[in-house]
Amino acid sequence: MPILQGMTLATLAPRRPGPVKILRQYELVDRVRSYNPEADEDLLNRAYVYAMRAHGTQKRASGDPYFSHPLEVAAILTDLKLDDATIVAAVLHDTIEDTEATREEIDRLFGDEIGSLVDGLTKIKRLDLVSKQAAQGENLRKLLLAIADDIRVLLVKLADRLHNMRTLHHVPVAKRARIAQETLDIYAPLSGRMGMQGMRNELEELSFAALMPEAHASIVSRLDDMTEKYGSLIAKIETELSERLTQSGIKASVKGRQKQPYSVWHKMEQKNLALEQLSDIFGFRVLVESIEDCYRVLGIIHTQWPSVPGRFKDYISTPKQNDYRSLHTTVVGPGRQRVELQIRTRAMHDLAENGIAAHALYKDGGALDVGIAAGESRAYSGLRRTIAMLADADSAEEFLEHTKLELFHDQVFCFTPKGKLIALPKGATPIDFAYAIHTGIGNTAVGAKINGRMAPLLSELANGDEVEIACAEGQVPPPAWESLVATGKARAAIRRATRDAVRAQYSGLGRQILTRAFERNGKTFSEEKLRTALPRLARTSFEDVLAAVGRGEIFSGDVIRAVHPEIAEPRKAGAPPAAGEPGWFGLEKAENFRFKVPGAPQAPGDAEGPMRPIPIRGQSGDLPVSFAPNGGAVPGDRIVGILTPGEGITIYPIQSPALTAFDDQPERWLDVRWDIDPSRKELFPAQIAVTAINEPGALAAITAAIGDHGGNIDDLRVMSRSLDFREVLVDVEVWDLKQLGTIMAQLRAQKTISRVERVNG
Repeated sequence: MPILQGMTLATLAPRRPGPVKILRQYELVDRVRSYNPEADEDLLNRAYVYAMRAHGTQKRASGDPYFSHPLEVAAILTDLKLDDATIVAAVLHDTIEDTEATREEIDRLFGDEIGSLVDGLTKIKRLDLVSKQAAQGENLRKLLLAIADDIRVLLVKLADRLHNMRTLHHVPVAKRARIAQETLDIYAPLSGRMGMQGMRNELEELSFAALMPEAHASIVSRLDDMTEKYGSLIAKIETELSERLTQSGIKASVKGRQKQPYSVWHKMEQKNLALEQLSDIFGFRVLVESIEDCYRVLGIIHTQWPSVPGRFKDYISTPKQNDYRSLHTTVVGPGRQRVELQIRTRAMHDLAENGIAAHALYKDGGALDVGIAAGESRAYSGLRRTIAMLADADSAEEFLEHTKLELFHDQVFCFTPKGKLIALPKGATPIDFAYAIHTGIGNTAVGAKINGRMAPLLSELANGDEVEIACAEGQVPPPAWESLVATGKARAAIRRATRDAVRAQYSGLGRQILTRAFERNGKTFSEEKLRTALPRLARTSFEDVLAAVGRGEIFSGDVIRAVHPEIAEPRKAGAPPAAGEPGWFGLEKAENFRFKVPGAPQAPGDAEGPMRPIPIRGQSGDLPVSFAPNGGAVPGDRIVGILTPGEGITIYPIQSPALTAFDDQPERWLDVRWDIDPSRKELFPAQIAVTAINEPGALAAITAAIGDHGGNIDDLRVMSRSLDFREVLVDVEVWDLKQLGTIMAQLRAQKTISRVERVNG
């Protein structure tokens, strides 16, 4: 895959405000030829003219000719010294989306390579989606999949977003906030994931200024005051450190630097600190010639000034996932001030600023590539693996959620017992760690040791933790894990395992139904015979038929007639069951039900109470519904209904042990679905068993933890007492499974509580 021309450190300075000076045709060519004398001048000229004509009289929100925008995007990319195809793609990047140009025409005039780049940058038109979030997710999916094929798509997109952010003040206020938030949520972190720190800093600053102008102005003002106050001290440290390194024979460049306003604000918010409490507002960067010099400088600094414990990080021996390499340390310097230092080679510094854009790798004959065969960067190869995993998401919203989880978090570095390094987002748990090693380990995880000590699977991991996972064969991950993990990979795997487990359950149910149906008709159920009838059932596998019967999508009678056509004519839709045929209201197996939750609108005359009507496909009447008497069910649970003729339907969580009582009555099992209005906050019943230490305040701690997190206590009973402990059963009402998990986690964190378990009656 052709890629980047040899790159050097580029300063992505914002353009000065004022009337736009459109880049001339010869100026664009000169910019490219300044770093690539072999540039295809004819290609650049043709692209310039084509885009200018295509955009015609279009205007931007500022009133400037629209054509000025793609030229500014191209100019940003010439600062990064990109290849001809990328510059041309930048010039053409809005033609398919915003003009009459087509992919076919771009391919014909400029070649398939450039056509593919431009298409990857084009939003999906006419998306028939209800929500803006779904549209955003689908467009992000398309962009990331294009990035996985060619990293240049990302570089053009980031330059496009950077120029849009530089001119954001011309956009209407309502739209401005949405664009800035999207930049802060997606594009700034994505540039950071690719190691392009210079790009990330500017995108964050522009977004911060647009979203919170008062906070931005306040921090900038206070930083200016601090710069004036400590200016002489900064100069003194620079001079003193430079002289000491020179005396030791090390050629080095020492430069003071100030933390970016957004980074300052983010750290203040994250750690709940005042500006004066931050120790790294001012820092120093030491650039040297070799890795050996990096460690020599570190030794000199630590002998000159005392180091601050816990503040040393070696990203040279253990690079970050985006290929960032540097030594970080904090010392108590002159004037008893804390001083943060970064020590790196000049090559490391180029990579730290421009990331993937500094990864030019030449192949034979002068062609360029960042493919794996040529030594692909860790950042890009990691991104491609992540995108491949994210692409399996079931919906656009799920893809967007997983993308933010997987790509855009600060990291912690943990180790396996054998010393393998595992990078995870902050807030990750041993469950995330297990799935990062292998999906099979995550699915069968039952316990964890952190630094040699047993710990809950939901413990938050810290940098340097050694984690050992205990597994049990046959274990299936609880569905509740899905809302508690921090990585998209873990969430997708748990969701997939849950689907597989439910499918297996439906398959078992379908097998029971078919076995009995065949027996009633004097036939023997045979897997071999059923496989020969698959085409008549429009199914591709034996397991598909079993699961479809279990879900009620295929009647057992239809399967019998597919295998034994001579038995009878198919029953007409809506006809009553034959004499002796099992079923209620003509349904021999659970049809699909939409579960109308408590509080939903009811038919006139319906009485309030624990029973609620739900519509049943194929049955015009409504059936009363109640929850499992012990344990209840909450949104987020996989649920089933148990049909009791003449009484109604009882809703159970799929993991309820009470369901075993109905194993031999498959005709009573119903497939039900939550049908919830997200705009209404409705409460649902659950039951929690708590073992509390027998001391004053234990009961208050339980009620406070539940109340502080929005739970409503419906009943509370002390079930057993001993000298040391009290067993308490709490009936609680919550909005969904996530809130229930939060309440249980908060209860477990109380010093007076020994054990917390959910009751599934």
